[in-house]
Amino acid sequence: ASGVMHFYFKCVLFLQALSLFSLLTQGQKLEESMDEVKIEVLHLPENCSPKSKKGDLLNAHYDGYLANGTKFYCSRTQNKGHPKWFVLGVGQVIKGLDIAMMGMCSGEKRKVTIPPSLAYGKEGYAQGLIPPDTTLIFEIELYAVTKGPRSIETFKQIDVDNDKKLSKMEINYYLKKEFEKDDKPRDQSYHDSVLEDIFKKNDHDGDGFISSKEYNVYQHDEL
Repeated sequence: ASGVMHFYFKCVLFLQALSLFSLLTQGQKLEESMDEVKIEVLHLPENCSPKSKKGDLLNAHYDGYLANGTKFYCSRTQNKGHPKWFVLGVGQVIKGLDIAMMGMCSGEKRKVTIPPSLAYGKEGYAQGLIPPDTTLIFEIELYAVTKGPRSIETFKQIDVDNDKKLSKMEINYYLKKEFEKDDKPRDQSYHDSVLEDIFKKNDHDGDGFISSKEYNVYQHDEL
């Protein structure tokens, strides 16, 4: 997970959702929906391991279509064509994509059909780009499945003194190492703002440390 932590800070920490794949409208009771995501595997690598699970950090390209064939999104042509990084199963993408990309491995390609109740529902999205009650079709190519930034492995790596809690000094040291791996130099003010943001969002009891319970908000590993 250490090699991708900087992607997390750039792509996850400050963004509540990806520009297109936003959170579902509040109030939708997805657990009551009987609709399902239809998954068609277009390509399966011979060595299909590891398989994605909740909390993993994924890197993928998407093409998004309406049911009538109209393409409404292509990650290869938007945002300089970079594949998307996101944590699976935590609402950073629409519910249907969180479901559709479970159990997927690096190199796998899928075509998935997502009903409105697991996409943008009765509200639609983006001022008519996705009309109300619209079924969506995505063609997905997954490039990487890695332990997410909230995994037990990353926690142990940051927790140098092994006291089951993360101090500002420990996270500061970890951030410094991760930012050094990035192509873009980060000045100290950026570094400090990231550190403060992490504690503001994670140190819920205000004791100056991030406990294993506070850290593992995705609950996909036992700490």
